[in-house]
Amino acid sequence: MTGARRRPLVSGNWKMHHDHLAAIRTMADLGLRLDAEDAARVDVSVHPPFTDLRSAQTVMEDRSVPVFLGAQHCHHRDEGAFTGEIAPPMLARLGVSYVIVGHSERRQHFGQSDEDVARTLRAVQRHGMTPIICVGETGEEREQGATEERLTAQVTASLGSAGGLTASAIVVAYEPIWAIGTGKTATAADAQQACAHIRAVAAGCIGQEAADQMRVQYGGSVKPESTSELLACPDVDGVLVGGASLDAASFADIVHAAASGAPRR
Repeated sequence: MTGARRRPLVSGNWKMHHDHLAAIRTMADLGLRLDAEDAARVDVSVHPPFTDLRSAQTVMEDRSVPVFLGAQHCHHRDEGAFTGEIAPPMLARLGVSYVIVGHSERRQHFGQSDEDVARTLRAVQRHGMTPIICVGETGEEREQGATEERLTAQVTASLGSAGGLTASAIVVAYEPIWAIGTGKTATAADAQQACAHIRAVAAGCIGQEAADQMRVQYGGSVKPESTSELLACPDVDGVLVGGASLDAASFADIVHAAASGAPRR
């Protein structure tokens, strides 16, 4: 299956930015900049902080903003004595469609392990949401030529046993850690090589047919001007956007760039 046959997914990760008032303004502004033509060509998800989810959801519904609501993280348990954590069913009840799982910042700063990622992605799917599983290498691993080794380990740990998974309803985001928030962006050729490798490893875990249907995003200092080139690659099916998603105009430009090369559905 070629990349052109997979519907692009553009996701905006706000990280720890925007309070609920800023979220309302940003979502309203985004709603003015996106239209039905965008929605006909590209899926878009926005991932605000937890405190903003209800506010963002209200604006999206009231103004028919063509965007899916996303979350940045959740626990793998449905309830329990886990102070400060958020359970998957809480997100599902808010209408969340996509959940980022295993972002490098969760792994680095909060000790999320590969085992945690595997359990969490299954919990996300169990409650009818789609996981966006983040994988990627550090700058040191890249310099040592260990990029594919690291990606193989992370993808296999997440998908190694297809038990409990709806295999095709998975998104994997390749986020080279050395490019996150640094202004550095992998070349389109680098992104294609990594995303193709991810798909090949996934095929060994969930089967070739499911891997062909699975969307693979690129993330790491994504800008409007780099989006078209990235999405022209056959195995790059979208982008996971950080800083540029905080500004509605910039994020809308990325969506428009993604939509320009995508067929109408």
